[in-house]
Amino acid sequence: MAAHDGITRLARAWAALLFLACSSGAAAQGQAAEPKEHQELDATVQAPFHAAPDARRTQARTFQVQLSYPGEGEVHAVDWRLTLSGPGAQGQLTRSWQGLARMAGDGATVSVPWDGRLDGGAPAPAGLYQLLLRATAGDGAGRQTVEQQWQIAVERSDGNRTLAPRRAALPPATKPLLDKLPYKIVLANLHSQTRHSDGGAALDACKGAQEPQTAPFGPIDAYRYAQQHGLDVLLASEHNHMYDGSDGTNAAAEPAEAKALYQTGLAEAAAYTADNPGFLALYGMEWGVINKGGHLNILNSDLLLGWERNGKGELLADLDTPKGDYAALYGLMRERGWLGQFNHPAVSGQFTVAGQPLGYTPDGDAAMVLCEVMNTSAFSTNEQETEPRRSNYEAACNRALSAGYHVAFSTNQDNHCANWGAAYGNRTAILVRADAPLSRDSLFEALRARRVFATMDKHAQLIFTANGRMMGERFDNRGPLSLTVRHSHSQGRQAASIVLFQGVPGSNGSVTPLSDQAQITITPSPGPHFYYARVTQDDGNIAWSAPVWINQVP
Repeated sequence: MAAHDGITRLARAWAALLFLACSSGAAAQGQAAEPKEHQELDATVQAPFHAAPDARRTQARTFQVQLSYPGEGEVHAVDWRLTLSGPGAQGQLTRSWQGLARMAGDGATVSVPWDGRLDGGAPAPAGLYQLLLRATAGDGAGRQTVEQQWQIAVERSDGNRTLAPRRAALPPATKPLLDKLPYKIVLANLHSQTRHSDGGAALDACKGAQEPQTAPFGPIDAYRYAQQHGLDVLLASEHNHMYDGSDGTNAAAEPAEAKALYQTGLAEAAAYTADNPGFLALYGMEWGVINKGGHLNILNSDLLLGWERNGKGELLADLDTPKGDYAALYGLMRERGWLGQFNHPAVSGQFTVAGQPLGYTPDGDAAMVLCEVMNTSAFSTNEQETEPRRSNYEAACNRALSAGYHVAFSTNQDNHCANWGAAYGNRTAILVRADAPLSRDSLFEALRARRVFATMDKHAQLIFTANGRMMGERFDNRGPLSLTVRHSHSQGRQAASIVLFQGVPGSNGSVTPLSDQAQITITPSPGPHFYYARVTQDDGNIAWSAPVWINQVP
């Protein structure tokens, strides 16, 4: 047996050397090495929702534009533009700033001071304003674009009273909204990593993504931590191409070991759930790579999907799924009943089908149930739910909706450090049936029905209905359509603004504001429409309802 093991190790070493030789030859012929994960353009803006106490008169504040584009010494030029518009969702452009940042494997932070005034010099009137960051890098097929949008509040005083943004027409509510509904809310984090891929690092040692399968903490540790920090559901979503223990391709990897590790994760999730009633441990995969089209989570696959092969040409997965072929992947997911989530989607260059980013297919529409609208930093080490680095993907999710996808909004933490669910108070809130215990079946039934809202505040509840039909539903409508928003907060926070949005599925058109009222009645034009609600609280935290989809019949 010892001699056999020695021969096996020698064979693996020769396979690895052969693979490296082939790789070196390809590089010599001008073929670039495959970039590692987390090497893409990232851009965020930190915008104080309220002015600091010493700036109440001017309402001045400073925005922080944070840019990063990791790489192996390559210099990247990033163009950025920040625009402020308002007051209100349909307000006019009031100020803009722009610049060019050059980075070589590092990041840049640009401080943008605002004096609280409009372009003409007059003080900005009281109200809510939209701050939009657009950053671009590269050109042609390699061009990357990131859009971020947040809101800020401007409050003024006339000497006798404070003029604040007009409150949303919602009565303050602290009681749960589901008292008369057959559902209960479970709070989930549906995007995280452990040592099975590039996560699971101790907080005092976590500086970013880990070398795959080297960190100390695995799925069981993650489930226990999440449960202790008040979550009801945690998905360990491991990168599907790291089951060989590499961020590239490990020529010496054994298919049986990669597949066995995935099955171990499934077994650990099932065992933890069985031992901890009321908590649901999920195990799945984050499929894809950023530089070839984007990440998506597959929430309930019992098999490992992949495309990598070892030095002997053996597939390092259960099923071969070609990298970047989203149409084929969607077809497989629909056939197997697997559910998906678009992870931190970009407005361009991702999830391409037939040359169209976020391109629509009926298979994809059946399989994809969620779209991340907001995440905290993937490399946060914060355990106090106060992480300031947050990203907004509402523009990209709107593109998916207008393409025809029936997705609900989700918000997760993409944890790579050992703080699963503790970086911020954001949660994906799922309405499961009240008469059924929390289980895979009850959760996936709710996700298929898109009974979901995404909230930056775990104490908030949001219900959106159309003619009494629950958010997530699809139905034919004749005559008037009544849209109603209800918001509740167990700690007494109030809604500062409501925006109802509208769009046409399949149009690839714009998603536009419809109303700032909590309840309106309209008569849509004939054909398909979708509507959703976005509620901004008086502390700047946001909640997004799932859309409702209607077909207006003449």
